[in-house]
Amino acid sequence: MRAIVSLLALSLLCACSGQSTKEDAMSGNTRLHYPVTRQGEQVDHYFGQAVADPYRWLEDDRSPETEAWVKAQNRVTQGYLAQIPYRAAIKEKLAASWNYAKEGAPFREGRYHYFFKNDGLQNQNVLWRQLEGKPAEVFLDPNTLSPDGTTALDQLSFSRDGRILAYSLSLAGSDWREIHLMDVESKQPLEAPLKDVKFSGISWLGNEGFFYSSYDKPDGSELSARTDQHKVYFHRLGTAQEDDRLVFGAIPAQHHRYVGATVTEDDRFLLISAANSTSGNRLYVKDLSQENAPLLTVQGDLEADVSLVDNQGSTLYLLTNRDAPNGRLVTVDAANPGPARWRDLIPERQQVLTVHSGSGYLFAEYMVDATARVEQFDYEGKRVREVALPGLGSVSGFNGKHDDPALYFGFEHYAQPPTLYRFEPKSGAISLYRASAAPFKPEDYVSEQRFYQSKDGTRVPLIISYRKGLKLDGSNPTILYGYGGFDVSLTPSFSVSVANWLDLGGVYAVANLRGGGEYGQAWHLAGTRMNKQ
Repeated sequence: MRAIVSLLALSLLCACSGQSTKEDAMSGNTRLHYPVTRQGEQVDHYFGQAVADPYRWLEDDRSPETEAWVKAQNRVTQGYLAQIPYRAAIKEKLAASWNYAKEGAPFREGRYHYFFKNDGLQNQNVLWRQLEGKPAEVFLDPNTLSPDGTTALDQLSFSRDGRILAYSLSLAGSDWREIHLMDVESKQPLEAPLKDVKFSGISWLGNEGFFYSSYDKPDGSELSARTDQHKVYFHRLGTAQEDDRLVFGAIPAQHHRYVGATVTEDDRFLLISAANSTSGNRLYVKDLSQENAPLLTVQGDLEADVSLVDNQGSTLYLLTNRDAPNGRLVTVDAANPGPARWRDLIPERQQVLTVHSGSGYLFAEYMVDATARVEQFDYEGKRVREVALPGLGSVSGFNGKHDDPALYFGFEHYAQPPTLYRFEPKSGAISLYRASAAPFKPEDYVSEQRFYQSKDGTRVPLIISYRKGLKLDGSNPTILYGYGGFDVSLTPSFSVSVANWLDLGGVYAVANLRGGGEYGQAWHLAGTRMNKQ
């Protein structure tokens, strides 16, 4: 295996340096002969400066000349790749490694526990369910919804008593959805599906009906027509879609590109979030327990993000980066919810914060040097404990209903396939719920964090993964991956392709560059605009 990966790495290295066949790669004598690329005479003028752009003609991806150029380049590339030794063997190893069963964390709705499962080769995950003491059964299989398998399950949301499922489907990859309703006991549809729904959640009000979002159906092409005035509707069970009540978006002051509605678990409050981009949103709240209650403003500008975590009575628990770039959890009374009355429950720290809720507790997830740390709090803001995670990696979960006796979370890193754990918030006990079926033994590998100094002295985290016993002396084939942009954080995640690289004796290193979100807004801005290297 070491020979395979060494030859592969040598082949890749030689490809970059322009050498050709296996023998040539070993000797380093012959260069690849690339197609000649015509240089045009295009020149643009910016602020009095002439800037040549000789390859502008390649931007016309429909021209015969561009098509011929691409085909010629591909002939050179594929001709070289076809000569790499053991390439077919590695392809077969990868294909076999991807074929294993995968299962998600269970969640409770009504009488059943539900979970998603994939046998390893299914295009889409299948929704299963189980009654306590009974065998599990398939509940909803998206793979059977269309002959060609192009109908995908998007959102799903159960009525408060768990007896009705509302789920949205995407047809052939379209952003436009249909919302279907099903009786969970009979698995039979209840009424005609809602049509022309886009960028929408589904949030139930008790068992009466649900809120959803969409745009007016565009004139002309659904694929290219502009859709920029999102609206929130309420659909009452047993009524026609054309009778759905418009809740938000009717007047110019409510016009936004993205709007979504959420109902609190106790059915008391409706929260509406409105935004025009992926950062910054307005937030409104309405007390549903009062007839004709007004829609009050929680945050009236787009200067920050704010979202509902939970409520206790009339107290709203909000996660925001307003005046706190790394995030803070605040509380406010829903009757007077403006920012001036927000009070810190979990103040901002140096680490980026996200918050989950379940089993009557709050879970603060911090990003510490690009890895997860989770702390448990009660609703008064008292710290209960730090959750003992299995190591340095990424977590998902810690969500549930107020009365759930246990919660579930997933844990993974570059050398650890996603593994499910059961957590009991009362005692803090953690137990293995389901190990990964991936054909990969994490105990045979190391994934460790180190730090290096960038050229300006900035301390940058780096996670290195490799097989145990491997000497890190610079002689091992190594993939170094880095990405710094758009506030995206590179947190540890498992990949079958990376696992096979490690299994073959390779080293995999990930650097958390500035421009990402690993250390909050300042770290992100340090890799943008004039700060780009």
